Amino acid sequence: MKVLVADKFEESGRSSLQRIGCEVLYHPDAKDDALADAIRETGAEVLVVRSTKVTRAMLEAGGLALVIRAGAGYNTIDVEAASERGISVANCPGKNSVAVAELAFALLLALDRRIPDNVADLRKGVWNKKEYSKARGLFGSTLGLIGVGGIGREMIPRARAFGMPVVAWSRSLTTERAREIGVERKETPEEVARTADAVSVHVALKPETKGLIGAAFFAAMKPGAFFLNTSRAEVVDEAALAKAVSERGIRAGLDVFAAEPAGGSGSFPGGLFGDHRVIGTHHIGASTDQAQEAISAETVRIVREYMETGRAPNVVNLARKSPATHLLVVRHFDRVGVLAAVFDEIKAAGINVQETENIVFDGARAAVARIHLNQAPAPETLEAIRRGSSDIIAMSVVPLEEQA
Repeated sequence: MKVLVADKFEESGRSSLQRIGCEVLYHPDAKDDALADAIRETGAEVLVVRSTKVTRAMLEAGGLALVIRAGAGYNTIDVEAASERGISVANCPGKNSVAVAELAFALLLALDRRIPDNVADLRKGVWNKKEYSKARGLFGSTLGLIGVGGIGREMIPRARAFGMPVVAWSRSLTTERAREIGVERKETPEEVARTADAVSVHVALKPETKGLIGAAFFAAMKPGAFFLNTSRAEVVDEAALAKAVSERGIRAGLDVFAAEPAGGSGSFPGGLFGDHRVIGTHHIGASTDQAQEAISAETVRIVREYMETGRAPNVVNLARKSPATHLLVVRHFDRVGVLAAVFDEIKAAGINVQETENIVFDGARAAVARIHLNQAPAPETLEAIRRGSSDIIAMSVVPLEEQA
């Protein structure tokens, strides 16, 4: 199997892919048209990317069957185009959670103790202990979390170590679950903003989270509170944040930005950084050796499982609810042509097969096929199926609503 890696990827991961029998094509700098050409020319079946954008043109360029985002978010991949072509998109959730949580707390500490300004003055030969002795301290302050997925949950024990109670909001967070993880549940993001002395955002970028943190949220925050975003830039209305910084004294620590350069280096419009109350890092949340090794190992696991079973774990673009309405269950002798005859009759009736599986019993003498259909087969179709093969033992049709 050919695996095209179109971003920097750990050598240990490339070696592991080779050990399981993959031909690894390493093109870490391939972007845009060059990547589309590489997909076409190499005939790769699997594409591995980190920050590289995967467009419709790339997905249509060759014979890809699987795209792996070597990280958690997959907003840089045209998932809709992949779904249209039957290409699986998989990610590596949770493998960078510790790294991102560590950076979020580094930003919080840096805001409180004004570490970047301390360092900048020292590098200029300026000693200003009187100015930089002013800090609030984190102990007893309330940390608010927007999102309690893998990264958000990693924030909780770190907050506890600093003596910070935690309040949180997530669409899926229940009161019982909040109690289990040791946080106080809030009904809305704005309630978190009103309660917390520092807020950290940890949600995936989805249509429902784009612009989630806007003017109403910042208006609810305490004046001078800390705001951290290490998730995705599009989750936050940057103009509203800039206004909150200038008018309400909000102090922000950011790792993600709306106008990030596409590559690893380039010019960057200062924007928010004209205000000393804003500090930032270069979208490096997941960039620790520990995180990258874990992501590398998970990528190899995905490829191995796909090679062995034809199914990849962590696929994000499978239909959550199949359009199938009925299940045709066929018990049959395990002989050549039985299912071919069944499918011929289903096709002749104009019925679409949504999913199917065939499970063979011990001894390989009999099997059961479970065929998901988009409509109920008529009695004459079932009779035609029975007549089509003497190897059918029994057959039934089950409405899927009743199965649920």
